[in-house]
Amino acid sequence: MYRIGLTGNIACGKSTVVAMLQELGAAVCDADAVVHQVQAPDGSAYQPIVEAFGLAIVQDQTLGQPINRQALGQIVFADQAQLRRLEALVHPAVRQHILAWLETQQQLQTKVVVIDAIKLIESGYPAMCDAVWVVSADPAIQLARLIEHRGMSEAEALLRINAQNSQADKIAHADVVIDNSGSLADTRRQVEQAFLAIQRHD
Repeated sequence: MYRIGLTGNIACGKSTVVAMLQELGAAVCDADAVVHQVQAPDGSAYQPIVEAFGLAIVQDQTLGQPINRQALGQIVFADQAQLRRLEALVHPAVRQHILAWLETQQQLQTKVVVIDAIKLIESGYPAMCDAVWVVSADPAIQLARLIEHRGMSEAEALLRINAQNSQADKIAHADVVIDNSGSLADTRRQVEQAFLAIQRHD
């Protein structure tokens, strides 16, 4: 089983590359979806997060209600120490889920699996991968995508971009870099080329 660790900063087009890899037959574990699971009211990280950040981050400020991700985001994206605090509560639970998923894929004899995680490198996941793929994009394109597609103000978009480690940091760890600044066809060509290289390697 060949394991790809896929990462890329906000609005670089990671989900576009994920969809292309799925079309090519890879099984994908979306770490962000796992984060949603562990933060849900019945998830293992819910209680610790509410204890750490208070009922102000819960919908209707009522215990047992879902976490208001926007309220939590306003706290953690404005303060690196708070972001690290949140990650320390969430990452161990997410890692457990991912390891269990990898075990299942191994039993299913899946050929290529993808761990899709924005914090792939910071969370130590490259150690469990055969290759790290980084999706990159021109910073001006990142900003434009956040404003156009996600309805953010320029200030809010810049806050999100600046809260993350730089693209250069991620690229320094990359075995494969997919530049998603151009057309969809150009991105697809890069993905197919890198995917074919795996099969040749086998």
